[in-house]
Amino acid sequence: MSSPAPDRGAPAEEHFIKIWFKFLPREGWLPYDTEGLWGVAVGPDAARISNVPFLQDGVAEGDVVRFTTGPDGLRWATGRVEASGNCTVRVLPRPRGPLGPSARAVYDRLASLGLSGETFSTELPLVAFTVPASADLRKIKATLHRGETEGWWSFEVGCATDHWRAA
Repeated sequence: MSSPAPDRGAPAEEHFIKIWFKFLPREGWLPYDTEGLWGVAVGPDAARISNVPFLQDGVAEGDVVRFTTGPDGLRWATGRVEASGNCTVRVLPRPRGPLGPSARAVYDRLASLGLSGETFSTELPLVAFTVPASADLRKIKATLHRGETEGWWSFEVGCATDHWRAA
């Protein structure tokens, strides 16, 4: 199925541009094959990503990506050229778990660890978090694994760094 992920409104500032990513949809997951992320131009064909990806793997908020502009004016990512050191983690609360299907409950459990994120939708309370490079990665990983073990949520890492893997 060729469809974009739900569009997010532009951040308040006017200098943001939309960068589109194309990928293969995963079996048993959302049927989207594109995702648009906001970025700030850092050159004629590069932008720093300004929000956290829900679907695109291998990129995190703060990364710089190169793009080409199609004849329709859409900017398509062609690759990451500078890593921010941040990671992307996605958390989906288990509807019948202790937290219920509440994105707010997920935020409440993880906000104290310095994470910020966005919720996909009310119907799908998937929360995509940016994990700053300076965060306590061991504590975050321990909390994520504990939450999964205790049935609070399922999680995946969409973009990891060597520091994340070593923590």
